[in-house]
Amino acid sequence: MCGRFTLTISAEELMNRFLLTQLPDRYSPRFNIAPGQLILAIITDYNQSVRAGFLRWGLIPAWSKDEKIGNKMINARSETLHEKPAFKSLLSRKRCLIPADGFYEWKVTGEGKQPVRILLKDEQVFSMAGLYDTWLNSEGQKVHSCTVITTQANDLISPIHHRMPVILKPEEEAIWLDRDIQDNKRLSGLLQSFHPDQMKVYPVSPDVGNVKNDHPGCISMH
Repeated sequence: MCGRFTLTISAEELMNRFLLTQLPDRYSPRFNIAPGQLILAIITDYNQSVRAGFLRWGLIPAWSKDEKIGNKMINARSETLHEKPAFKSLLSRKRCLIPADGFYEWKVTGEGKQPVRILLKDEQVFSMAGLYDTWLNSEGQKVHSCTVITTQANDLISPIHHRMPVILKPEEEAIWLDRDIQDNKRLSGLLQSFHPDQMKVYPVSPDVGNVKNDHPGCISMH
């Protein structure tokens, strides 16, 4: 699964990486991003313009009667997207990129659970594949939310956890965002485990277990 991640780069670096003309004013580097929080996501609008904004992490489908469903929908399994009512229509029309430069998991050891950070070997930012939707609450206010798509863990991560977020290759990001592409078979073909030889893992402080901790020490080797 993916239940915590990081996005520690500057606004300028993020804009250069994704060719964005602007970012929301509230953007700042984050070291311990958790479900239920607003996270940065990248979408294309109806004019195929790429833009970034904040979405609540935990998908609330447009047809839902209760926003609490979002607490259970922080992740979506790539293998069953076509079967789940909450996801199958979104795959063809509401896809997003969720930038990150690492994510956390907890490795079971003889001494308990050791939090680890998983990232690319070059430590560059990457894109997790996501889906989003818009829900109206009882007061008519719009709530924009999203979920991170997961797939089977690669050989590096499987000893730690059996699932991992789908990390898109840079050349796949434009395909994922292109609203004109609605071929589910083609889209599903992108939802693979990222190559383990291009990733690394290191232990971090138990501080990441508390969502209130969001500081550079969270990503320091422990």
